[in-house]
Amino acid sequence: MDLYRIHAFLADAVGAPVPMQEDPRAAMIKQLLLFAGLGLVFYLILIRPQQKKAKEQQEMLKTVKPGDRVLTSSGIIGVIVTVKEKTVTLRSADAKLELSKAALSEITERGTQTGES
Repeated sequence: MDLYRIHAFLADAVGAPVPMQEDPRAAMIKQLLLFAGLGLVFYLILIRPQQKKAKEQQEMLKTVKPGDRVLTSSGIIGVIVTVKEKTVTLRSADAKLELSKAALSEITERGTQTGES
């Protein structure tokens, strides 16, 4: 008990620092900076890569031509026979399919267009 009194007395004598309240404007600025930082991280990690991938997909769809070997989003592999504005005709084994260009996921091999009719 005696040590406790001495410690309390010394704390009062030294003038223990009284906790000061933070300026509310500074707290608001810190919080806004935190949200801005989180927004930036969210943009860099989620939104920007998705936009980049969509742009690459659009470029790929513009360059598709007959003779290209493609993979569809459903897993069908085939060769492009004809290309229309929004659709392509795909030959896979003995089947001939008309698909939306949006169903193409990648061009696996560029074909050479021959003069076959």
